[in-house]
Amino acid sequence: MAKKRNIIVGQSGGPTSVINSSLAGVYKNAIERGFDKVYGMLHGIQGLLDEQYVDLSTQIHTELDIELLKRTPSAFLGSCRFKLPEIHEDKAIYEKIFSILNKLDIDAFIYIGGNDSMDTIKKLSDYAILTGQSQKFLGVPKTIDNDLALTDHTPGFGSAAKYIGASTKEVIRDASGLTYKKNMVTIMEIMGRNAGWLTGATALAKAEDCDGPDLIYLPEVPFDIKKFLEKVKELLEKQTSVVIAVSEGIKLADGRYVCELGSSGDYVDAFGHKQLQGTATYLANFLAAECGCKTRAVELSTLQRSASHMASRVDIDEAFMVGGAAVKAADEGDTGKMVVIDRVSDDPYMSATGIYDVHRIANEEKLVPRNWMNRDATYVTKDFIDYVKPLIQGDYQPIMVNGLPRHLVLRLKKGNKRG
Repeated sequence: MAKKRNIIVGQSGGPTSVINSSLAGVYKNAIERGFDKVYGMLHGIQGLLDEQYVDLSTQIHTELDIELLKRTPSAFLGSCRFKLPEIHEDKAIYEKIFSILNKLDIDAFIYIGGNDSMDTIKKLSDYAILTGQSQKFLGVPKTIDNDLALTDHTPGFGSAAKYIGASTKEVIRDASGLTYKKNMVTIMEIMGRNAGWLTGATALAKAEDCDGPDLIYLPEVPFDIKKFLEKVKELLEKQTSVVIAVSEGIKLADGRYVCELGSSGDYVDAFGHKQLQGTATYLANFLAAECGCKTRAVELSTLQRSASHMASRVDIDEAFMVGGAAVKAADEGDTGKMVVIDRVSDDPYMSATGIYDVHRIANEEKLVPRNWMNRDATYVTKDFIDYVKPLIQGDYQPIMVNGLPRHLVLRLKKGNKRG
């Protein structure tokens, strides 16, 4: 009897509006390539350690289900933020993972995620090589932060940028209607710890019908609060409404996050990342005190990564593409690699998949180049806009039921979370 060829896929880290399109790409291509079963880890590697998984054929029955999955935001299988220890620190955890993979006859392990998820792929593939295991380990890029190395961009970023650009236009219009005989400053806080790709996307709002934000501050350059105040005062002498976009991760020259100047919490995740929140609120309160004008803070928060009704067609299609490419790579014997997106052409926009050693990607961050910001780092340049604009094109119309988008929902039997 021939050995079964099964595949297992998981999702990790912060979700996006198109992460499930990658999952759909994995599932559809795995079936087409003759894999016997496609398992889904429930809540990533952390759930797998608890033997939580599901046979995806019990969830996806038709082409319509695949289309629904592509349009469903957040992690269909559930996510986690779990850092595997170094192999020499705790071999037992690796032995447990591989005993589960062997029990399920897993031939390929695919993980959809960002920097921290690629760290997981790196460690598992290293352990497999060290111990003579046969499983293939492939990473699929996913992060709205767009900070993964070696890939032109990451699935999830284009749709988040589209939502941010559209929301910025709406915030600007809202603010402009509220400044009769009074000044108002609006601070928009955008996600991004160390990389300012999302915050820079607010510049997409600048068009024939919108002047765009007045100032944009990215975390790649130290934030000078004194110069910031001077800029705002100059603007208020010329206009009644000022709209400013700031990254949640902007820091002072001494390394402190601006949000730490306020009453930010001290929560730190498994990867040592401090929770960032309150940057816009602190700056709004600061300006109200210094300028004596009305201020308000707007946090897009999780809406940036869950707004599937604003997803870009390019983004959904590329997310599906990289999921399928990971299955192909595993089927052809690759391991310890991550699928990347290569930009083939800008006009017309075209992309293709490539593949790189995950050791060159894990724990590396791709930042916005300094020359894609203006001289005083208060705005992004045309090069930045030209890079982002192709990624927000097109739409995938939601499948509407009773006036609202329909999503695919994981259905598990009570008391049984295993496939």
